Amino acid sequence: MKGRFFDPSEVVRAYRDPLSWVSLSVDLLPVLAVFAFGWAATPLVALYWLENLVIGVFTIARMIGTALASMVSLVMAIVTVPFFFFHYGLFCFGHGVFLQAFATGGGAGPPDPAGLIRWALGTAPEMLWFVGAIAAVSGLYLVVDFIGRGDYRTSNPGAEMFSPYGRIITLHVAIILGAAVAFTMDEPLVGVLLLIFIRVAFGVVLTVLRRRKRDAAPDMAAPPA
Repeated sequence: MKGRFFDPSEVVRAYRDPLSWVSLSVDLLPVLAVFAFGWAATPLVALYWLENLVIGVFTIARMIGTALASMVSLVMAIVTVPFFFFHYGLFCFGHGVFLQAFATGGGAGPPDPAGLIRWALGTAPEMLWFVGAIAAVSGLYLVVDFIGRGDYRTSNPGAEMFSPYGRIITLHVAIILGAAVAFTMDEPLVGVLLLIFIRVAFGVVLTVLRRRKRDAAPDMAAPPA
């Protein structure tokens, strides 16, 4: 880091990992959606909201995975997994209600969790493919980092439960700000591309943080890259 918050050389180091390029490619897929499929702001914010649900599913998977390491982790998982499911679920539900009302002008009727998911998936015919790409790269991280590098041995359900909240809160704020611009600008394409840029920039930050974590905790399953 050389005493700086942002060091370009650290970004270069982070992207020596092929998985970082896979993640960046998936983050850039919405550009294809805009120019090839004509996506506007509504399907984009729906996609990013669905991404939050994917993150929640994989967080629960990691919480359960850490329970295999010790009896203490197993007991913690029995308590924390249901708590996370309901607390995180309510968090995402509230955000989804806000985004749906923002996108539809409040004309979508009384919200419910299943209805929000149907609404988000139905905002574009290609939505399921893009959500599948996000789930696939999340699965790669689970296999490569959590299982392959043995992160499940050094973590616990409590740590995994809190890990997505900083990301989710930051991403929610960025999406709301970007969506506000996209929905209100006279040049909607500029607003949509701004929303994508915010998400891609956030993904780069997450990639650098992953590199820092790997540097701080040497690989338990293989020599460090």
